[in-house]
Amino acid sequence: MKRKIIPYNPVLKERARKLRNNSTQTEIFLWNHLKKKQLRGLDFDRQRPIDNYIVDFYCKDLQLAIEIDGESHVGNEKYDHERQKKLESLGVRFLRFEDEVVRYDLDGVVKAIEKWTDENK
Repeated sequence: MKRKIIPYNPVLKERARKLRNNSTQTEIFLWNHLKKKQLRGLDFDRQRPIDNYIVDFYCKDLQLAIEIDGESHVGNEKYDHERQKKLESLGVRFLRFEDEVVRYDLDGVVKAIEKWTDENK
């Protein structure tokens, strides 16, 4: 499968690095299941710049962004919707999980991601 390369704003590179160094607890929980191709052999990036945005996790092979909606998303629903709409127009597909769901049902979240990847390879 040929990857579609989506350019990103280089200004976001440093911000993405800071976000990686200041991950939330739930981002760390999920990252521990995504890193090193643990999930179905897929390569995920953390805090990945795409276009003019940064997504929590991204699999280039599937053009899949995974977002954890926690406190930083409260009050920003309109922005999140527009951001997702723009990235979807570039071919990015999304899975979104509430912070509390990741915190208390991590196995269920991982299974949901596995199911999605199995159905969309």
